[in-house]
Amino acid sequence: MFGFRTKIHKKSIYLFLLILLSLFNIFPLWGQINFSSPDVSDDSRLLYRMNFKGSLPQDALFVSYLGERYARQLTAFPERMDLLDNNRILQIRNAAGVVRIPARGGLPQGGFNLFAETAPKGIVEETAVSPNGRWILRMAPETHAYGSLVLEDALSGDSIVISSGVEMPGKFFPASWSNDSRVFIYSKLGRLYYCTVNLNMFNSSAGSSDVSSAIIDERFRFIGEGTINSIAWDNQGDLYYLRSSSVFRIRTAELFARTFYTNILEIGSTAGRIPFGYNPYFDQFWIAPDADSLLLLKGGREVFYYPLNNDENNSIISGLPYMVLPGNCFNVRVLSPHTHGITILASIRQNGAVTTQAWRLNPGRETTSFASMNPPQAREASLSPDGSMVLFWGESGIYIYDYEGWKLLLTISTRPAYSCLWIGSNEIITGGAERIERVVLFPGDGARIISRELICLSRAGNFGFETGASPDNINAAPGILAQSSGTWYVTDGRSAWTEIANPRLRPASQISSQYRVFIEDQGLGPWENILMIRNIASVGTFPIFPVTGYELRSGPMEISLCFDLYDDAEGLPEVLEALDQRGIKATFFLGGEFIRSYPGASRDIAEAGHEAASLFFSAIDLSDPRYQIDNEFVLRGLARNEDEYFNATGRELALLWHPPWYNISASAHAAASAAGYTTVGRDADALDWVSHEDERSFGLPCYSAAGMIDRIMGMIEPGMVIPVRLGLNPGGRTEYLFQYINVLLDAIAREGYQVVPVSRLR
Repeated sequence: MFGFRTKIHKKSIYLFLLILLSLFNIFPLWGQINFSSPDVSDDSRLLYRMNFKGSLPQDALFVSYLGERYARQLTAFPERMDLLDNNRILQIRNAAGVVRIPARGGLPQGGFNLFAETAPKGIVEETAVSPNGRWILRMAPETHAYGSLVLEDALSGDSIVISSGVEMPGKFFPASWSNDSRVFIYSKLGRLYYCTVNLNMFNSSAGSSDVSSAIIDERFRFIGEGTINSIAWDNQGDLYYLRSSSVFRIRTAELFARTFYTNILEIGSTAGRIPFGYNPYFDQFWIAPDADSLLLLKGGREVFYYPLNNDENNSIISGLPYMVLPGNCFNVRVLSPHTHGITILASIRQNGAVTTQAWRLNPGRETTSFASMNPPQAREASLSPDGSMVLFWGESGIYIYDYEGWKLLLTISTRPAYSCLWIGSNEIITGGAERIERVVLFPGDGARIISRELICLSRAGNFGFETGASPDNINAAPGILAQSSGTWYVTDGRSAWTEIANPRLRPASQISSQYRVFIEDQGLGPWENILMIRNIASVGTFPIFPVTGYELRSGPMEISLCFDLYDDAEGLPEVLEALDQRGIKATFFLGGEFIRSYPGASRDIAEAGHEAASLFFSAIDLSDPRYQIDNEFVLRGLARNEDEYFNATGRELALLWHPPWYNISASAHAAASAAGYTTVGRDADALDWVSHEDERSFGLPCYSAAGMIDRIMGMIEPGMVIPVRLGLNPGGRTEYLFQYINVLLDAIAREGYQVVPVSRLR
């Protein structure tokens, strides 16, 4: 059941297609990679599709020039997009890696592979691009949970390590840029640092690996305690730092001018205070454009509005706006233009689907409460540079809204969209499932599309080579054809795709005068199959992609993550979203107190299709000899939990259970077995249940979230059951494992494992 892995070595592997290798340093392991539809031309060009079953199922069309040992990517799925070099270059990140395309249109180019130092992951890696598009911050893994923060020059490709031992990004990337792209702040191990950027950093004679000779020592760039949620920038480029209950303002000019050993707060000033302590591990805040107020999200649910600099006027302020968001909300974001109020958007999971809700606050007006708005059902939104319009996109399509009047101005598309960008106040780039386009808008009430230009194809439906030479150039090789949304396009493999009215598609072939191609089915590392090339004019058979060093999958590489819910739902919305993004079904063990207190959250688990199992009706230690735990008590406790779950969800619990805290006695196990239950143990203990109080009282190690992830990955083996506790620990913790669930899932995927429900594993 557990399977095993053996090394496989191939003789005489052609180590060619190095450009292809540079483009494919990362591939998805939530599913697998496979090749399909190979088509070889008479002039030894090979077309093929690579399919990626990652966070978003996607594919990429490639052409390989077999005689030249060269490959070219022809389509790019827009899972994430960034604008570089003052909006001249479009960078696309997806399961295949990173490519770049001229913003005016073209084919994907090799660019800079941002994942060159990482092992296979299968979900797009987060980065932070400077506002001017010149600089890119990314993470280079050192362990499963720690990495180096790397700064890259987008134009030259030069890079330098800014800091080592930084936690891998969980919910937020651990760095934030100033508006002028001259400085960024980053967090590391609960401390904040700043770094100024200049070209001299990359010209160190010691080389990019010698950080000390290129930038000021990290000790002298220390700001204070906190995470990246402890800071925010206003529109003038000033930095705001929220520590405990005090808000500090640090002007960028002062930041540049500070000298060694100067306390950074000495060059700042107090901008305001909040009436309670700020927890950067759970809270967020946003500064208003005019820097006269802030909006604070407490614990992911409670929204507060506070004016700043109130100490200066000695006036009494009462009736400040306050709102409590639904308990199943996540991905809270804020739109805040210079005028027309502040809008809060939140994703809500209901009835197995994710919806978007919105609220508007207009500070300074007679009504200072949050008014409900009606947004389109799109997961993402972005404010235009002038603040007059909002761009929404998601599964339902792409929409433009007037911000002030909050009305629909224009429907760009009703097809799914994955990433969109403003390239100007009246111009956008849209990344849909079929095409990436540049759209110019006529703004205002009479909004309309002025022009729509193709940048690149996201994917190709049908594809193949043209029959014969091009009519415009009889000496040219046949073009490459691809169909997208019913329209055919052609390229010579080097120039941009152009629309063609009467395509002459040649029937696909797997043989030419020199090569024969075939697909070999085998489970090798992340590959479901391998595209093989046979040189029939000479000798040798080789894969289209080097596969040496990968391990043969001769058994299921599966583990189970079990999410334990005792009496608190903290972390559940984020965990459900992370699992949904990756198409993972897991097992949730629900305690009676949780079901009784959070029936809606119990329904969210059921409607998301996850396996729900029993954590008993009450959180008591069934192994404690002080209690008389007989068969009847265990049977009634399990039955009561079944009834409460059914009353809350209309569904049945799986006949799986584990006692609270995994403390079991032989009699309790026997009683549960008699009732048809399978008792589930834990094979790896992350110690995420250890609190600061346990650390002080019993000397137990209270690991950080990153430390717990590295601990799990040091123990992981096929067939393991690994519990993750949700909810807050009464004994107190600084951070929790569930806050970095993305990092844990990525680490599991990188090692080639798939997460499955316990019932499938057992």
